[in-house]
Amino acid sequence: MSLPALLLAVGSTPSPSPSESETPSVPTVQDAQESATQAASWVEQNWSTWLAIGLKVLLILVIAGVLRVLIRRAITKLIDRMNRTAQAVDGTAIGGLLVNVERRRQRSQAIGSVLRSVASFLIMGTAALMVLSAFDINLAPLLASAGVAGVAIGFGARNLVTDFLSGVFMILEDQYGVGDSIDAGVASGEVIEVGLRVTKLRGDNGEIWYVRNGEVKRIGNLSQGWSTAGVDVTVRPSENLDRVKAVLSEVGEAMSKEEPWNELLWGPIEVLGLDSVLLDSMVVRVSAKTMPGKSLTVERELRWRIKRAFDAADIPIVGRPALPVEDAAATDPTAGMSAPSAYANTSSPQAQAATPLTPPSVTK
Repeated sequence: MSLPALLLAVGSTPSPSPSESETPSVPTVQDAQESATQAASWVEQNWSTWLAIGLKVLLILVIAGVLRVLIRRAITKLIDRMNRTAQAVDGTAIGGLLVNVERRRQRSQAIGSVLRSVASFLIMGTAALMVLSAFDINLAPLLASAGVAGVAIGFGARNLVTDFLSGVFMILEDQYGVGDSIDAGVASGEVIEVGLRVTKLRGDNGEIWYVRNGEVKRIGNLSQGWSTAGVDVTVRPSENLDRVKAVLSEVGEAMSKEEPWNELLWGPIEVLGLDSVLLDSMVVRVSAKTMPGKSLTVERELRWRIKRAFDAADIPIVGRPALPVEDAAATDPTAGMSAPSAYANTSSPQAQAATPLTPPSVTK
């Protein structure tokens, strides 16, 4: 029997009784053939479209992955080169004073982290949108919803966004770093950590300040470039200025040749001249450029040397005249009291003479 006759015979079988209909029906060969035919026709009609979409998605993902890896590797090499340059300069005499290795390391790590995160976000976000567009998905509602969500998050977390953006620009512009002494307005001290949101400062008394980057309106960096050490020397108005200048020049020249002051001083110690002339004194100004943050140390040593040199040269250093100190024990406590008056005693002749006369009685 042929296959069509067999299918016809199967199709012409009598309908089962109600008791037989309760049993599950077994798929026939004809049903399987029809399902296979439909599936084959659907695949034949759409295989080219799905293949094109799959290849397009695969190409997008491969390009995004390769581009992400290349950009992250380039950023890492750039950061490593910055660190190597800082370490090379750190070995020199003056470079070690200008460059702080820890500062460079933290700054380079922060910059690298920000750049890598931004690059990954842009590349993968663009790839995701391209994949969705490849499936003919309308991106307008998605982009509109993302825009509304971004605005809501921006208003709700505006302080966080402000802190983050301020931290990024502070690091990129190298406004300060680890080891710098800064005045941030709300707090001042030595920078111990620089973050994208918070900067840590150690105050003069050892306290740690956590300053949000968005709250900093101005930065005074006391550790960049160079500092100035200035000492005012007050002498008598009758002193020989040429002699005073010669002694100060000798002190400055000797200090500039000794260690470690020859490294802390970035220029000669100069006698600038008279800063002011008063009736009882003259002020001579001495100044020098120093390493950042070392001006107070140089000033203390310079005052010490000037005092010893002036004592050896018999040049007195004058200042405000001392106020006279009164001896409280030798002072008479009654010196400020007036002598008792004779009129205070009612029985004294003076008091009697000053008593008004009794008026005569009036006769009726």
